[in-house]
Amino acid sequence: MARYGDKAGKKVEAALHEMHEGTLEIGKSGKKVTSRKQAIAIGLSEAREEGGKVPERKDTETKPAARKSAAKKAPAKKPAAKKTAPNKAAAEKTVTKKTTAKKTATKKASAPKKTAAPKPAEKKQD
Repeated sequence: MARYGDKAGKKVEAALHEMHEGTLEIGKSGKKVTSRKQAIAIGLSEAREEGGKVPERKDTETKPAARKSAAKKAPAKKPAAKKTAPNKAAAEKTVTKKTTAKKTATKKASAPKKTAAPKPAEKKQD
């Protein structure tokens, strides 16, 4: 049994043709479509609006309200760290846990204790 009807195929074909011509635009913003996948999605959407045989969208199951509540429940993602040139800290991350534990133990034992140095008194000018 076919998943998509003839109308859907024709709409997708027309959308791809428009994309290659450079006349296919995205909804309200009016930007030119450059992605093949986006052109197919637009064609399927148009066919769906006109009553063509097209499966439902995958994201119709989760309504915007459900997405918001799911976002509140899920922990916030940390932004991706920028990649920088390799340094000593990055090299230490690759060391195994056992050697890292040994290093920290020796650093703690050999590190001198810091004491608060008295601040020099400021002279008042008359």
